[in-house]
Amino acid sequence: MKKTILALALMISSLAFAQTGVIKGVVLDKQSENPLEGATIELLNVDVATGVITDLDGRFTLKDVPIGRQSIRISYLGYENSYVPNIEVTTGKDVQLNITLTESFNTLTEVVVTSNSNLDKPKNKMATVSARQFGIEEVGRFSGGRGDIGRLAANFAGVSAPDDSRNDIIIRGNSPTGLLWRIEGIPVPNPNHYSSAGTTGGPVSALNPNMLKNSDFITSAFPAEYGNAIGGVFDIGLRNGNTDDYEFAAQVGAFSGVEATAEGPLGDKGSFLVAGRYSLVGLIGSAGAGTSANPNYGDFSFNLNFGKGKLGSLSLFGIGGTSDIEFLGDNIEADDLFAAEDEDAYVESGFGVIGVKHTIPFGKKSYLRTVAGFSTSSSKYTADRYFEKDTPQETLLLYTKDDEKENRFTFSTLFNSKINNKITFRTGLQYENLALDYSNQDREEQADLDGDGFSDLVTLIEMDESLALYQPFAQGQFRLSKKLTLNAGVHGLYSDLNKQFVMEPRAGLSFEANDKHRFSLGYGLHSQNNPTPILFLNEEINGTPVQSNRDLEFVRSAHYVFGYDVKLGDKWRAKLEAYYQDIDNVPVDRFASSYSTLTEGADFGFSTDAIDLVNNGTAFNQGVELTLEKFFSQDYYVLLTSSFYQSKYTGSDGIERNSPFNNGQVVNLLGGKEWAVGKSKKNKFFADTRITYSGGRYYTPIDLEASRNMGYEVLFDDLAYSQQYDSYFRWDVKLGLKINSKSKKQSHQFYVDMQNVTNKNNIFSRRYNRLTNNIDREDQIGFFPDFGYRFQF
Repeated sequence: MKKTILALALMISSLAFAQTGVIKGVVLDKQSENPLEGATIELLNVDVATGVITDLDGRFTLKDVPIGRQSIRISYLGYENSYVPNIEVTTGKDVQLNITLTESFNTLTEVVVTSNSNLDKPKNKMATVSARQFGIEEVGRFSGGRGDIGRLAANFAGVSAPDDSRNDIIIRGNSPTGLLWRIEGIPVPNPNHYSSAGTTGGPVSALNPNMLKNSDFITSAFPAEYGNAIGGVFDIGLRNGNTDDYEFAAQVGAFSGVEATAEGPLGDKGSFLVAGRYSLVGLIGSAGAGTSANPNYGDFSFNLNFGKGKLGSLSLFGIGGTSDIEFLGDNIEADDLFAAEDEDAYVESGFGVIGVKHTIPFGKKSYLRTVAGFSTSSSKYTADRYFEKDTPQETLLLYTKDDEKENRFTFSTLFNSKINNKITFRTGLQYENLALDYSNQDREEQADLDGDGFSDLVTLIEMDESLALYQPFAQGQFRLSKKLTLNAGVHGLYSDLNKQFVMEPRAGLSFEANDKHRFSLGYGLHSQNNPTPILFLNEEINGTPVQSNRDLEFVRSAHYVFGYDVKLGDKWRAKLEAYYQDIDNVPVDRFASSYSTLTEGADFGFSTDAIDLVNNGTAFNQGVELTLEKFFSQDYYVLLTSSFYQSKYTGSDGIERNSPFNNGQVVNLLGGKEWAVGKSKKNKFFADTRITYSGGRYYTPIDLEASRNMGYEVLFDDLAYSQQYDSYFRWDVKLGLKINSKSKKQSHQFYVDMQNVTNKNNIFSRRYNRLTNNIDREDQIGFFPDFGYRFQF
């Protein structure tokens, strides 16, 4: 009998342990980013009060936390309290949090302000307007996202991405080439599979969302530490692994592929985190969405944190990815978005970044952070075309060959000092050296000078070049009063290619009228180097190739932003932003034409005839954005974002035109809910949905008669971007189940994401088909079910 009672007691104890989880993390001063020893963390809404105190390194661990959505409060003498709601606790993985506290404006006052740690405020304390934080939970939660952070960004106000085949991020009417990608504080090339040099998007992201920590997405008037971009900033951070326990995860998904993740302690208070993925369609031989060809892609990521020593903290991080696909004419369907029936095309690409980050504190209020990194990007495209195919005269010729390689070495150093609770100062320098090896040969639109009956294979780009960019900056945060905060600074940009140096002032002012209403103003002057495929394009002069664009000056954009935030109720908020962007110094043709480099990025590659350009073009973007959001609470969330804008440009002909990114309006409605299921109510059934509507893109009409005569597509350049595609509409629905183990540290998640459930035929493009001699309409992806399973242990 005693043995039976003992066994039952042990089983009940085991079940009780299994039905709890762990919340751990670190608490830092927001301005100095140094750890706060002795901060109190309290677990709320539980029967028995539970709390812990942070250690010397600001770390804490809450054990035996009930499974489900939990909330904690963080307090520290002389600091504003922080409240972190709706933390999802599972049995499969410890929750890790990075929490920052703001020192009270007047430390003598007895009034303590309570702030919610929500995603509407960015991690970067110097960002005043047009910025928000995104988390890895959102990447996995939102329907239609495919586990892709680029597609996640498309749900935010000001972003347009009505393209099912690529995750290009179009911000407030700017070309996607205006976006800056940063990983761990250094700029990197396009982090996507099947990318092309100078672009910022691709069909599949090489960034594994399970490697990321909460990061910032900024759409305008960004702080002085960011440069060489006029459109926006995606500032990505990699999370650390578990410093106490070993944890593993296995995952499979239609788009993300087969994945494995491992993490755990490394040395004294250090950690490791590694993850690898490979495409599922490549393994099982199933075609990807939008094409009948089989894409193969894979990536590997790691972050090694060696902990804190006498000389500071050190980490080593890296991401690498490769991809390839073959479009063989005999296997291509007539409606394939990316290939032709009389061509065999081969695509290969690669992306990689490796870096070391070192942070050393100076006292309790300052630190120096240095990051050195090497990144590489490569893309190779080869097309062999059949002439008079399936006839006795069939001829196979190399038609296009494009080989692009970019190697980049970056050194970045930043010194941050909290002078007092009212003033924080930050200054730094970034150095980039880009080594570029481009080669492009093409027969398209070329004459037959050798008389063999076929257009000649002409070398358009042949270069092995390098350029260096230097970017110093200085900025400060000034808390002028308890309600009024000023962020101001200056950014510099110098290129050793054109010997140009510019200084760019930035400023943001925030006024919190009360606990509910906040007003903000932002201004920034931003410059960007022109895309390297344009800078180093060859022009034939007396039989000699000349790079006539290499001395082009930076494109310049002045950003003006007004914002208003209001808290409508518990966890509800609304945000209104109005903006104007004045763009000049844009490269255009020397003769009268509609061309502008701001239209680059509307297609998969860059123009090959944009030679001898001059910086005489202008443009503007203006609009209003409204966000209504209920952060996740009471088991549901709602997000409504809407953008109404105009994007116009003027070429050398002096005519103001729509840009190809001028959709006019974009509306996203997202929502989701969880239901507790099972006897213990520790498992969750969830449903998420997303509805997207966007105005159609503008395009240039095709001159059918000229195209038939020439054998390739000819456009009415004088009517550039004068016609508009039909509007874009898509509805996605995601259903899933989260299961927490009753007896082990394990959890399971299943989902099915039904994308474009109405099977709406959204137009992809109108193209001249040289095989049928007609203009064909090509539609985007129809109904497509994504699925996934994740096992954590």
